Amino acid sequence: MRNNLLISALLVVAFATTINAQQPTRPPASQPAATPAPTAATVALPTSKMAVVYTDLFLDQKQGIAKFNTVVTKLNGEFQKLKDEILAMQTRAQALETEIGKLREAPAGTPIDQRSLQTKIDQLEQLKKDIQRKAEDAQAAYNRRRQELFNPLQEEISKALEAFAKARGINVIIDAAQVPLLYAADSIDITRAFITEFNSKNPATAAATPGP
Repeated sequence: MRNNLLISALLVVAFATTINAQQPTRPPASQPAATPAPTAATVALPTSKMAVVYTDLFLDQKQGIAKFNTVVTKLNGEFQKLKDEILAMQTRAQALETEIGKLREAPAGTPIDQRSLQTKIDQLEQLKKDIQRKAEDAQAAYNRRRQELFNPLQEEISKALEAFAKARGINVIIDAAQVPLLYAADSIDITRAFITEFNSKNPATAAATPGP
């Protein structure tokens, strides 16, 4: 799962422009004097400071943001029972398929209980529909709960990343996991430094959110 955490502060491209104005040659006395040109001025704009971050590394289980692991564990734990129920239904469906296959492949001359065979076929078809319906409902519920848990964490990370940038005079951060880069020097990669700071200020135990 990649999270869309692109934080773009105001990008100010720095350049200095010097305007050198020259006084025109005074015309002959018979002509009115031209208005003097403005005094030369120098306009200096702020310099820019750019950094890159690889947000996909935030999800690394060992070296990423610890709160992500806590949220994922919590999320999966809430849906473990439902997952087990679906797996049990799938196991039952596989068993029915095996039983149906054996009845159909019985040796020639072996009497087949057609009623029993049809009953199993009907059971299998209904079970497949139940599995699909339950799986779709589970996926929808999982996605909703995932947003409930991850959205606040993503917002927290976004604010922390903004504060991290402001504290270091960074004007813009580009998420290299979202924007293709031809080249980026290691010196402007703040990923590891930010993860370390975020984990130190935001213990993973603080990520727990009451379940539904």
